[in-house]
Amino acid sequence: LSYNHHVKGFIDLYASRKRGLTQRAMGLSNLYFPLFEEVLDREGLPLEFKYLSIVESALNPIAVSRVGATGIWQFMYNTGIIYDLKVNSYTDDRRDPGKATVSACQYFKDMYRIYEDWLLVIAAYNCGAGNVQRAINLAGGSKDFRKIRYYLPKETQNYVPKFIAAAYVLNFTKYSHSIEHNEKSFVLVPTAVDSSLSLSYLAKFLGVCEDEVICYNREYLTKSTPANASHTVLLPYMLSMQFVENKDSAYAFARKIKAEEDAKKPTLVQ
Repeated sequence: LSYNHHVKGFIDLYASRKRGLTQRAMGLSNLYFPLFEEVLDREGLPLEFKYLSIVESALNPIAVSRVGATGIWQFMYNTGIIYDLKVNSYTDDRRDPGKATVSACQYFKDMYRIYEDWLLVIAAYNCGAGNVQRAINLAGGSKDFRKIRYYLPKETQNYVPKFIAAAYVLNFTKYSHSIEHNEKSFVLVPTAVDSSLSLSYLAKFLGVCEDEVICYNREYLTKSTPANASHTVLLPYMLSMQFVENKDSAYAFARKIKAEEDAKKPTLVQ
């Protein structure tokens, strides 16, 4: 990853002018980066791709761009469908950090088969393969990002330097720029759920704050896993083990709470 005045400008942005955003992203990286690293390693991709999520969404799983790109990896609806991310009234897989990372990795691999250059893969992720190919043609067939840069859309010209700056800052800022952040890391585990289950009931059963479980599982638009198929929920490792070891009790607890809530609802009189 090369250093130049374009990269320097974005290092200054992340380390100084948007210091607060960087601190928040560094805190969230403790939650999401272990998950990303596991998927990237399994797919045989450079672990540095995890920093692209900072540029895309600042690690916000419910981020939505002005053109409708959604989630940490900012998938458009049609691209998400191509890469097996389901979107319906109950679920938006683009907001699932695990599933969306797998889909992003498939896109990276598809683009690498075409360009055989990681920086061009990153450029294509931002502006699409068509724009990258057009820039290559205008640059006389070169596949060097530095040579095709000015033939790319303006946003993409800055996108790759932003990625390099984010990779630098999140690696070295605490040493060179003294940005403090929470050092505690979490391991989020995809945990199988066999039937419809309210995230609120799940949180009560596990003895944790409802907002915590919902925060890990933003893809469930109704705050409940759908009943039509098996699904997974993301939970920190210890909570996942607690649920797996007591799954029948968890479902019985959820049924009991729902029955109690239904009993309290007023009955309509004809």
